[in-house]
Amino acid sequence: MMHPPLTPTSFQQRLITWQQTHGRHDLPWQQDPTPYRVLVSEIMLQQTQVATVIPYFERWIASFPTIEALAAATEDEVMNHWQGLGYYSRARNLRKAALYITEECGGQFPDQLESLLKIPGVGRYTAGAIASFAYNAYGPIVDGNVKRLFCRFFGIEGVPGTSQVDKTLWHLAETFTPTENNRAFAQGLLDMGATVCKPKNPICDDCSFQPECIAYQSNRVDQLPTPKPKKTIPTRAGQFLWIESDGKLLLEKRADNGIWGALWCLPQIHLEPKQLGDHVRLKGSFKHTFTHYKLDAKVWHVDSLGEQTDNQQWFPFEACDELGLPTPIRKFLTRNTPASA
Repeated sequence: MMHPPLTPTSFQQRLITWQQTHGRHDLPWQQDPTPYRVLVSEIMLQQTQVATVIPYFERWIASFPTIEALAAATEDEVMNHWQGLGYYSRARNLRKAALYITEECGGQFPDQLESLLKIPGVGRYTAGAIASFAYNAYGPIVDGNVKRLFCRFFGIEGVPGTSQVDKTLWHLAETFTPTENNRAFAQGLLDMGATVCKPKNPICDDCSFQPECIAYQSNRVDQLPTPKPKKTIPTRAGQFLWIESDGKLLLEKRADNGIWGALWCLPQIHLEPKQLGDHVRLKGSFKHTFTHYKLDAKVWHVDSLGEQTDNQQWFPFEACDELGLPTPIRKFLTRNTPASA
């Protein structure tokens, strides 16, 4: 990395000026940016595009308008509102955060970075975002947009996510983050990365930092950030069961950790279908892509499965709409639910 092309003060002033004129100002979580609304939006925005998050955020706030309302909600209610967003541990962490703030903090949201980091599910970035957006206070942030902007502007080589590169990025964030106008500065970082310094086809001619951008000046915009080595995503087979009786379907609640944590799902087995007996028949199949593998699933119709476990429960087909279900499971149920249900 070369020496920073601009002083922190010059960088801050230029970014804030750009954000005020060209940045985003009408996102729903920007209106009345309470700590709770910021927390919800930032957790939703992890791994998820803004356009996808907006309707989920609005529905969430309509159902759980306050931290107390979220703390009072059941896990199934929370998971039902989250289904389709993926990375379901985020929803469980939001509920844990609400319980922590209501029970351990007396309902008062922390306002210091150190205290914010004690909230379940709140890491370094989210704490900085809450400090910046909710309190307009000092709060360094480094997410995918910031990593890309900094790697190009400061000419940082190496794969983001590795310890040395991330250490450099966080040091720059801490150095260049102002102590006032933090809301505009943080939003400017995110907006610049999302709308100008994009992963592909960045609009360098519209960038206020083009004259000092090391990647642009050295003709390395397409090379920075250094891309991760590509990995082949393996395909795994999955076996699920369809067991219905008297207009009800047997579902099981998955463990909190792991894929589809805390969601209701068709029972999954790790046997060969022929081991289930002579009356097993194929009900259907579905495919789903996770971050680390592709699932090629088959669903087998069986009449019974012997003894029911504690995490399994019978639900009327019409009641499944109110449950938190993985998206591919919900789609499969929709295609296969009896017409009279």
